[in-house]
Amino acid sequence: MSHNTFGHLFRVTTFGESHGPAIGCVVDGCPPLIPLVEADIQGFLDKRRPGQSRFTTQRQESDRVRIMSGTVADRDGRMVTTGTPIMLLIENEDQRSKDYDAIKDKFRPGHADYTYEAKYGIRDHRGGGRSSARETAARVAAGAIARKVVPGVTIRGALVQMGTKIIDRASWDWDEVDRNPFFSPDAKAAGVFETYLDAIRKDGSSIGAVLEIVAAGVPAGWGTPLYGKLDAEIASALMSINAVKGVEIGDGFATAALTGEENADEMRMGNDGQPLFLSNHAGGIVGGIATGQPIVARFAVKPTSSILKPRLTIDRDGAQTEIVTKGRHDPCVGIRAVPVGEAMVACVLADQFLRHRAQIAAR
Repeated sequence: MSHNTFGHLFRVTTFGESHGPAIGCVVDGCPPLIPLVEADIQGFLDKRRPGQSRFTTQRQESDRVRIMSGTVADRDGRMVTTGTPIMLLIENEDQRSKDYDAIKDKFRPGHADYTYEAKYGIRDHRGGGRSSARETAARVAAGAIARKVVPGVTIRGALVQMGTKIIDRASWDWDEVDRNPFFSPDAKAAGVFETYLDAIRKDGSSIGAVLEIVAAGVPAGWGTPLYGKLDAEIASALMSINAVKGVEIGDGFATAALTGEENADEMRMGNDGQPLFLSNHAGGIVGGIATGQPIVARFAVKPTSSILKPRLTIDRDGAQTEIVTKGRHDPCVGIRAVPVGEAMVACVLADQFLRHRAQIAAR
């Protein structure tokens, strides 16, 4: 199985399966002398960790990360990066592979069971193996390192829609994101999500969501046209996340209904001698290059495919049958995708920053 690596100068390779002994990643290209200890990574993993509320899978994983290589104590005793590959390891602690015995020869509709079997002739039925969202913990760990490569850049995410329920943007409060289990920036919407998802969970079903990632502090100039566009690489990174089915930058698909004058992000000169944009329909990226405005990206996550509702399917022998997926699954996988989306944007920005720096040095 190829294509387990993404990035150019800041490269991340993830490894491991949902029900294997461990998952992890190797981060290659991180510059040297960046202070790095496990606590710098753990906080982000804790945001994604399962079992923290009744609205996520009850699989109990501590997700404790260990730095296995790539750091050393400097003259002052601080652990810093050496510039060599950084290996991060997260042991799996709460696998219940027997939960999948009853469906090991059946294909879950909407899941990667059939496509993995069609491509490789074999699949890991235990929670989906590499296709499981468990793999995203390694991405979050890598994203924590990426944030340290781009100091001054703030990357934050929020859940802005669950099923048919949408937040009120007039009530947006970033501080509220950390005060509810949905990463909602709207306190009132969080209450609506709670009632809504409780009913869906009790019914044995699942629901999708829309998430928004905002990166502030990205200087104008990052990004590489034509085939290394910043927005194209962000879209690719977000689309690579499990269960993501759509990505938009800035106003995205809504721009199709705008006129040219409505969509134009008009410019004036600010008092500080820097350009001042009067709007941000472009989401902080024009021509594949950052404008200096906040970068805004949204992505849609489909409903969790593993549900208790009987669905029509076939088995490995082609026989028609039904399937019910028992076990521990997120009724809305989009909730825990917020820190994953942040991490993927962080990795892209770290990579683009290093590439930008190389181009500037070559002038």
